Amino acid sequence: METAEKETLATVPGTEEALRSRLEKLVPDYRARLEKAESPKVLDRELCAAGFISEAVLLDVYADVLGMPVLDEKDLSDMEAVRSLPKDFMSYWNCAPYGVDDVCISAAVGDPYGIDELSHVLAALTGKEVEFKLARFSWIDAAIQAAFSEEETSKEDAIGLESEQDLLSLASEAKIVRLVNDMFSLAVEQGASDVHIEPGENKLSVRFRVDGKLCEAMSPPLSLYPAMVSRIKLLGGMNIAERRLPQDGRSDMRVAGISIDVRISTVPTIHGESVVCRILRKDTLRFDLEALGMERKMTERFETLFSKPHGMILVVGPTGSGKSTTLHSVISRINTLDRKIITIEDPVEYRVSGVQQIQVNHKIGLDFASGLRHIVRQDPDVILVGEIRDKETAEIAIHAALTGHLVLSTLHTNDAPSALTRLIDMGIDAFLVSSAVIGVLSQRLVRKLCSACGGPDSPQAASCSVCSGRGFRGRIGIFELMALDDEIRALVNDGVDAESIAEAAERSGMEPLLENGRRKVEAGLTTMAEVAGVSFDADV
Repeated sequence: METAEKETLATVPGTEEALRSRLEKLVPDYRARLEKAESPKVLDRELCAAGFISEAVLLDVYADVLGMPVLDEKDLSDMEAVRSLPKDFMSYWNCAPYGVDDVCISAAVGDPYGIDELSHVLAALTGKEVEFKLARFSWIDAAIQAAFSEEETSKEDAIGLESEQDLLSLASEAKIVRLVNDMFSLAVEQGASDVHIEPGENKLSVRFRVDGKLCEAMSPPLSLYPAMVSRIKLLGGMNIAERRLPQDGRSDMRVAGISIDVRISTVPTIHGESVVCRILRKDTLRFDLEALGMERKMTERFETLFSKPHGMILVVGPTGSGKSTTLHSVISRINTLDRKIITIEDPVEYRVSGVQQIQVNHKIGLDFASGLRHIVRQDPDVILVGEIRDKETAEIAIHAALTGHLVLSTLHTNDAPSALTRLIDMGIDAFLVSSAVIGVLSQRLVRKLCSACGGPDSPQAASCSVCSGRGFRGRIGIFELMALDDEIRALVNDGVDAESIAEAAERSGMEPLLENGRRKVEAGLTTMAEVAGVSFDADV
């Protein structure tokens, strides 16, 4: 199969042209690339590797145009069936048996090119009837590697490579490039926010965090672990030979025609390095409060607060509750030519045109406090501080809010009223807190019911391809907004507890977080179990 002319499709006349037409819709210069390519097969895989198209989308095109069935990749797990053919033969043809009996051999193939010839060769080789289903070529590669990896290979052998040159060579192998690309492609397809690559004693697990929940997505052979990690480190500009210390990196990637920003973190564990990749999709970034789930009435109240020229607004909640997205939604509303906006963040997750953004760098002593101290000398109108973690940062931020700046920041507290007592617990005088803070927004994220199947209790959920059988797709925010009035300020000055402040806030119109969640349940957006799962209220 060295030339395009020798690659034929097992189709009726005209199907090859139909396939190229479909691919040209996805990659406009497909035909021009094909003229220069070694073969259609090679071109298609190069396009996947470069991120112009995902393997899943390519597979759907093959299946639709050719009328070939697609294998459920969970069925590609019979290692005895895979080992029924020579490894080199399967690697050459990118095929792997998933079922063998006395009469027939059933094989997965990664593409339809040359399938007629492969059918004849397999029939002659095995003396059996042959049937094919399509599967992603990276999954076929992984199945072949898993079937033929040495069973007696110990964990130390699997992860004990020392030579940087060895690691570079492994990371550059086509099958590893495809496997890592497919991992990111699958993560993007499923809407994952994070990818976790976790080596165990006898198993390598790849888990995706989808809508806040971790689920196992892949389990490549443990023998591929060093090459996978090295490939990811290369993408992130990290030291592939350093495995004893934690590292951080980042990479701009293109997956299935989509631009993503990947933040990479590695830490050493007893079984090897644990790798977590945070995925930020640039095509789906929507800094819109109502799109986040905030009702119009609350949006208008919130907008009244951040339209003021000075004061402090805090967004509170646990890690992963969407606080940074909310703050950047505010920034997008007030980002005009007549305002100077400066941020200091750890890390800078979203890059905003027209906004001066500072990345915290602890190695050189640039933390929130030191950065904020210099920001106030830059004549800003609006300051965004990624998080208030200590008394020094809180003092500088409050001083800025009291001297004519609008200051936006986050705190880790359970509800809006607790933010005020938290600042006091840090050592800030109560009268400064009551004078500077103008509003606090508390928020959580809950999973949205899948609009295609209706939710996890629906009989259609198990077979739903939109939510992969979970019953949920996407997340939505639940909120409580507390605007400080004279009564609340007086209570803060008197040093009362957060519960008393909450009662006053509800009298002045604050809807508690739990009630906001209940209304979203009544609207058919989520379930009470989801709301209860993120609530700190014991009476849920």
